[in-house]
Amino acid sequence: MLHPAEVDEEKKRRCGSLCIQEYPGDAKGRKKDMGKQKGRKITAVIVAAILFIAALIYCNQVEKVELVSTGGQSYEKAVVKEIIVDNLQEDGERYGNQEVILEIKTGPMAGREMRAISPNGTLFGAACEVGMKVIAIVNVSEDTSLVTVYSQDRTAAIYGFVLFFALVVCLVGGKKGAKAMICLAFDGIAIFYILFPLVYRGFSPVWVTVFICVLATLFMMMMIGGVTSKTVSATVGTTCGVVAAGLSALIFGHFAGISGYNVSDIETLNYIAQQTPIRIGELLFSGIILSALGAVMDVGMSISSTIQELYETNPSIGKKQLFLSGIHVGRDVMGTMVDTLILAYAGGALSTLVTNYAYDLSYNQLINSYIVGVEIMQGVAGSLGIVLTVPITAVVSVELIYRRKKKKEKTKELDAIAG
Repeated sequence: MLHPAEVDEEKKRRCGSLCIQEYPGDAKGRKKDMGKQKGRKITAVIVAAILFIAALIYCNQVEKVELVSTGGQSYEKAVVKEIIVDNLQEDGERYGNQEVILEIKTGPMAGREMRAISPNGTLFGAACEVGMKVIAIVNVSEDTSLVTVYSQDRTAAIYGFVLFFALVVCLVGGKKGAKAMICLAFDGIAIFYILFPLVYRGFSPVWVTVFICVLATLFMMMMIGGVTSKTVSATVGTTCGVVAAGLSALIFGHFAGISGYNVSDIETLNYIAQQTPIRIGELLFSGIILSALGAVMDVGMSISSTIQELYETNPSIGKKQLFLSGIHVGRDVMGTMVDTLILAYAGGALSTLVTNYAYDLSYNQLINSYIVGVEIMQGVAGSLGIVLTVPITAVVSVELIYRRKKKKEKTKELDAIAG
């Protein structure tokens, strides 16, 4: 008569991976293994969190150069208490400045009522009304103080709108929506507290952006499904896609004679470059990589998930057929994503495009202007990143799936020989 353990091994050989382990000792072993895996995951998360915090601390050891003298000047919250002189005319338009009384709410002048001027400008000043919350520029020099209305206080509106967005995402998306908001917050932290400080310290904006893209992609994939072949292939595909977008922009820029210095705010950037080690010539291409990340990540994850689902539904499917199926799905996703990215860039440059249209510029002048060339480079380079992500992700996904399949088959053969 066979020993129970021998019976169990025989069952495993007959029914393969579908065999149910029935003995208490086996169940305890399985629970022990699961406990070890959970412990390793928790340890990995803690180590990753410590490393991330350490990176944040290191990156933000920055001493900024004072580019503009702001001594004695501060931006404070205030409330309009009285309109002394209004600039509203009979025709309903505003001309000149308003003179108002403000109650300062923050800063050294908090609690004091001060006379202020509110300029009539589209980007500076505000159409003040009694009770309106504003941001005031308070300039203090010895015994003299000058107060100017900078803008309406938009803090509550901005935070309220962002909170509304987060609530809608969480209500519609449930747990996945909450994870998406966590990923968005992580991306913001990585950009503001790693990308900006490193670029300010003189690191290459392009390579720092690539690193941030990899970091953001890894975090997103870990939140969605942990470390699996699906998330690994999506991460590899996304990284290659954004790098391809950056490289295609650099190649186009070389042949078209467009560099990071051919941007509208180059005078300000040149002044900053004279005072800091920022590599302003790479900022344009860095922006192209970063702006393409979201769409490229979406495509990479879609292709990887689709190929994984197809294989799990039909494990006997051939390697070539699985790859072609991923490509076919990718073509559909690619079409919508390319449109999304191109339209996003077109929307961002709409004011410039309408201005050019209104001036009725000639074709040769328009197509050869730096503004149009930069916009075309951004849109096409980002779209190329999306397109190339499809085959790259498909190849990596199929390769990982079949490597894992071969490994399992080899393990079964060794178990059979050992038995």
